[in-house]
Amino acid sequence: MFRNLVKIFEPIKNHISRTAVGSTVGGAQNGSAFERNSVTKEQQLSEALKRSLPGITFISVEDISGGCGAMFEVSVEAKEFIGLSRVKQHRLVTESLKSEIAEMHGIRIHTTPTPADK
Repeated sequence: MFRNLVKIFEPIKNHISRTAVGSTVGGAQNGSAFERNSVTKEQQLSEALKRSLPGITFISVEDISGGCGAMFEVSVEAKEFIGLSRVKQHRLVTESLKSEIAEMHGIRIHTTPTPADK
C-alpha cells in the first residue's frame, strides 16, 4: 500500500525537487533568498550613510544575523567625526539609519574619524 502511495506522489515529488534544485542553482549564482535580501539591506544601509555623511572615507556593513537581515555591524570612517565624542559619532550614524534601524533587531556601530592626512 505504501508503495502505491509513493507512486501516486512521485510526479509531485519530482516537480518539487526540480523546483528546489532550480532555486538552488539560481541561489548559487545570486546567493540564497536570505543572502540576496541581506545584500540589498547592506547596500541600503551603505547608501543611506553615504547620503548623510558625504565625508565617508571607509564604510563596511555586514549582516551578522546569519543571513536573515536582523542584525548588522557597521564600521564607518568619516571626516564628520573629527572632534566628536564616540557617542556623538554613533548618534550621527543612528540618525542616518533611523528608518532602517526600526526594522532591525540590532546594530553594532564602530566609528573612526578620518585621519588628517587623508
